[in-house]
Formats: sequence, C-alpha cells, structure tokens
Amino acid sequence: MSMHRFGVDLPSAPPAARAQEATRRYSCLWRDAEGRLMTQERHLPPLPLLDAAHAAFAHGALVSTSRGPVAVEDLVPGDMIVTAAGGAVPAVWIGSITLGADRSGEGTPLTRVMADAFGLGRPMADLVMGPGARLLSRPCRLRARIGADGVLSPVHAMADGVHAIRMVSRQPVTFYHLALRRHAVIMVNGLETESFHPGAGFERGYDDATLRQVMAAFPHIPKPCDFGPMAQMRLPLDAPEALDLV
Repeated sequence: MSMHRFGVDLPSAPPAARAQEATRRYSCLWRDAEGRLMTQERHLPPLPLLDAAHAAFAHGALVSTSRGPVAVEDLVPGDMIVTAAGGAVPAVWIGSITLGADRSGEGTPLTRVMADAFGLGRPMADLVMGPGARLLSRPCRLRARIGADGVLSPVHAMADGVHAIRMVSRQPVTFYHLALRRHAVIMVNGLETESFHPGAGFERGYDDATLRQVMAAFPHIPKPCDFGPMAQMRLPLDAPEALDLV
C-alpha cells in the first residue's frame, strides 16, 4: 500500500492557517458493510488517545501476516494478522498520522529498538516505534504484583540507551497502527506488540462532545463497547521511565 492512499500528499495549509490550527490530520482505512475499501481523513483535536491510536509503528515495520511479513504501510483491512496466541485475525482498521516538529520546535519522540536487542531476531531489524507503541515484557519485579506472566509495556519505558534508544526527530515521520476484529498480541519485526485498543472504559474519560470526536476516527466502530475486551494486561502509556521492564 502506497502512502498516498492515506492522503499524505494533499496540499499543505498555508503558513497563516497552520499557525492557527489546533487540530491534527488523522487518516484511516477500513471496509464498509459491503466490503468496499474506504478511506477517511479528519482534522481532530490532538488528543493523546488519538495520537496513540495512529502512531505505533514507523514506515517499514514488518507485520507478520498469513502471507508472511508485510510492511505496515502495505497492509489493507482484511489482511489476516498472525497473533501470538496462534491463528490469524483480520485487520479491520489501519490508521496513519505524520508527525513533525510542533510550533515550539520540539520534535517527535521515537524509540528505536535495535536489531537482536532481546535475542536473535528480536527484532529481526531495527524497529522504530512511536508514542502509541507497547511491547510485551515479562518484568520480574512486577510479576508478583500483576499476577500475570506478561504485560504490555510502553516501549519508551524500556529504553536503556543500548537495546532501545529514545530519539527525537525534527523531520516529519509517518506512523501507522492497526486494529483487529479483536484485541491481540501481534508480531512486528519479530517482537510481540499489540493491535490497537483504546482501553477498557476509555469513554468515561471524555465529555459527550469530545467522545464524538474520538469515535469519528474509528468509522468501523459504532459504539465504544464494540472495541471488545482486552487480550492482555498492559501499563499506561504515561508509565514512568526507567521501569525494570526487561
């Protein structure tokens, strides 16, 4: 799938308009009830949930599918995504956003996970991840507290400067994320990460007007409850740095 299908080549707003805008352009692909491939672009408030929903994997990340590894930018809804639990689940929504330096000049935070950081082929090549990314970890110190063998942890909290490195890009970076028919742990560049899920009860954190704006980014979902249950315990994306998560 080429990037133009997400509309990233549309004309930019003039400088005066950009200075005043308080929105970001969120793009997505999904299929309607007749199975037709649909595309949408919306300018919405830059809410953390919307950023997380669209900004997990940078261009070139390889997602494991039933037909082998596929670059995230080449996925389309309906592709069968291999899950860590076994089997494959169809992608139903693919989101994208291009982030660059904001008006203050601050760049986009990235985390680069180095090849073989967590063992041979994990990841199989350097993996650049965005602010919405989590990796499945098995933290010894948290295992007794969470009562589970694994937890989805924000990738930025796993940065140690060697295996995973935090960076800032002042050039535009295009990110992607994908939602499946149900939340799942999936494989990207050989690492266990997750498909998108907004979190159980996320709608309680918004007033009616803001919730309508949030849901507008997910045209395949009629109601918040239709995201379904979560497949794995996870830590919030604002978890503190330097957690013992490896």
